[in-house]
Amino acid sequence: MAYRTIIFVLFIIFFQNVCLGKTDSLEILKKLQKDIDSIVNNAISKEAFPGCVIYASYQGKPFVHMAFGFHTYDSVRSVYSSDIYDLASLTKVTASTVALMRLFEQGLIDLEAPIKDYVDGLGWSKVGRVTIREALAHQGGIKSWIKYYEEIQRRNQKYRNKTISNTYSEEYPFKVSENQFLHKDFYQKIKKMIRKSEVTKNPNYVYSGLFFYLVPEIIYKLTGEQFDEFLSHHFYDSMDLETLGFNPTEKFDLLRIVPTEIDTFFRHSPIHGVVHDEGAILMKGVSGNAGLFSNARDLGKFWEMLLTDGWSGGYSYLKPATLELFTAPQYSNFDNRRGLGFDRPLLVYDSIRSSVAKSASVRSFGHSGYTGTLAWADPDYDLVFIFLSNRVYPNREQRALYDLNVRPEIHQLIYDYLEATKEN
Repeated sequence: MAYRTIIFVLFIIFFQNVCLGKTDSLEILKKLQKDIDSIVNNAISKEAFPGCVIYASYQGKPFVHMAFGFHTYDSVRSVYSSDIYDLASLTKVTASTVALMRLFEQGLIDLEAPIKDYVDGLGWSKVGRVTIREALAHQGGIKSWIKYYEEIQRRNQKYRNKTISNTYSEEYPFKVSENQFLHKDFYQKIKKMIRKSEVTKNPNYVYSGLFFYLVPEIIYKLTGEQFDEFLSHHFYDSMDLETLGFNPTEKFDLLRIVPTEIDTFFRHSPIHGVVHDEGAILMKGVSGNAGLFSNARDLGKFWEMLLTDGWSGGYSYLKPATLELFTAPQYSNFDNRRGLGFDRPLLVYDSIRSSVAKSASVRSFGHSGYTGTLAWADPDYDLVFIFLSNRVYPNREQRALYDLNVRPEIHQLIYDYLEATKEN
């Protein structure tokens, strides 16, 4: 078969006692499993991804935790539910946005202030004049992205001075790939490129990651803590989220981490255990745009905290009013569905363009990731849905995940299941 289900954990007793109280609960659960199996089996057979992990919780209690397929198409290492995936742009919300939410609560950041008030060296650049609110909601007209690795190359394809060297030294201490070492002050190059980038004069909604590369500097400038340390200190460690963090090979065996892409244009090597995003690797793996890794359970637990008014394990991490503000639409009069950092359902549902189910409520929020990830929370259903995959393997041209609507179809099955439990 094209896939292998490693784990299917359904808390049958919980749903029998709390949701159903009827003998047909097991049959409904079996149907959910069978339907998810069918979608994933078809997706793997069409090379949407070599494997994936699916997780869902209701009222903070997991009722789906499934692992399918293999790390790569060679079918050597099976996917386990505890495996660690590159979260890609889920970093924008699970790291950058929640860090800024904490600073907002402490009165350290003004959403109406321009970015230049918090980031040194932007001067009166157009990017620097965009407000924090506009940047978080992707309403500031900031350019979508920059190919940093191309911008630092000469015409002969060699790298400019103080960027990347082919040998390790004190000046070039960070390993990007086998023969690529990053200059110790390379972040200043990234910031310069962002400062000089285009900004639309009359901005419309444009999804942009550039502001999020600057968030670690904002955190450090206002708190004195490095970005990864701030997140671990204020969120991840006390929530006992063992796998949620940056640069996972510092803590975990490579076998636990799922590979992403076989890079043929920049690093010229398989990307495994280091961040897939080219900008994030040029920030030594710790970026506000991408860089987080996690398994499904830890990621789900974090998003359950967001769903329960900022509470987890008897401790308040964020205030309900802050969550309500950041997850609410900011510029819907400009046909912009986004909250502050958080994505939201399309203003008009489109089954082709949406990453989530049609049944996702208007109050639901989440984010997707380029590597094939998704996290979505729905307060109207007390539901958290996590989908982790490496759809970019062996390369990013693999788009069957989108063409087959894998994530929204599975997401919809889970909504249908919850509705079925209510009816019974």
